[in-house]
Amino acid sequence: MARQNIFGTVFGIDAGMLQLAVFPNLSKRRAGEIVDRIFNFYRNKDVRLVMPATEARQFRKEEYGLPCVERVHIDMALSIGGDGTLLGVCRRFREQGIPVCGINLGTLGFLADIEPPELESRLGKILIGEYIVEHRLLLSGYVRNELGERFVGNAINDVVISKGGGARMLKLSTYVNNTHLMDYKADGVIISSPTGSTAYSLSAGGPILNPTIRALLLTPICAHTFQMRPLVVSEDDEICIKIAANRDLMVTLDGQEIVQIQPNDEVVVRKSRSVAKIVKFPDKNYYDVLKAKLWNTKEG
Repeated sequence: MARQNIFGTVFGIDAGMLQLAVFPNLSKRRAGEIVDRIFNFYRNKDVRLVMPATEARQFRKEEYGLPCVERVHIDMALSIGGDGTLLGVCRRFREQGIPVCGINLGTLGFLADIEPPELESRLGKILIGEYIVEHRLLLSGYVRNELGERFVGNAINDVVISKGGGARMLKLSTYVNNTHLMDYKADGVIISSPTGSTAYSLSAGGPILNPTIRALLLTPICAHTFQMRPLVVSEDDEICIKIAANRDLMVTLDGQEIVQIQPNDEVVVRKSRSVAKIVKFPDKNYYDVLKAKLWNTKEG
């Protein structure tokens, strides 16, 4: 019987075979080593492992490859890489509601909860159900113009409106729930979830939000006015950004998906009806992770 808490669900594993999908980032040097360790650990255990066909061929696991992993039953997805890899897998399975557990081969890894030295111990906890599934806010982005409103994608971290390489500074008008807040000039604006507050928004001067906070965050990029500051609003608010520019405009979702937009298009961001499900372990405290990743990290 699953036990509820305020942040997610602690899952017990029912009788039967646990089915895990493995998603390695092909560009990560240690990905092959991690894949082999996962397969070695679960050998002779009541676990079925599958991989996308391309990755399976790359790591000589052809017998585990599937042309479309999304079409089979999966209990959990394992992402091998950084937070960007995990974000992509989360978006891939957002409709199915499958939890994603990240194995960190990146630089920081706020979302990927397993570090390589602890891999086998964490895989054992997954096997016996000792983990938490956190339900993270998912953003939905839309573009609105005289032709109507069209959906452009979901984001776990952020929706970013920015100029192309040759565009001048943007003239932006910000609306929240149809209330016009202000007009300002900037290189762009970041609309992020609390999860994304430690990503691009942080680099642009935005605050850090605990991911349990139910809010959206607006952070200007190089605003040319002291009046425009990062703004925290309710997660149920609708944010609309109207843009006046000549050319080279784009909307970027989680830094991975880019949508070109036209001058005078409006970008609308709302809370999605779906959530991103990210696997965490009860013995890791958010503030300990924050301290370790931000203030104890040595560059170089």
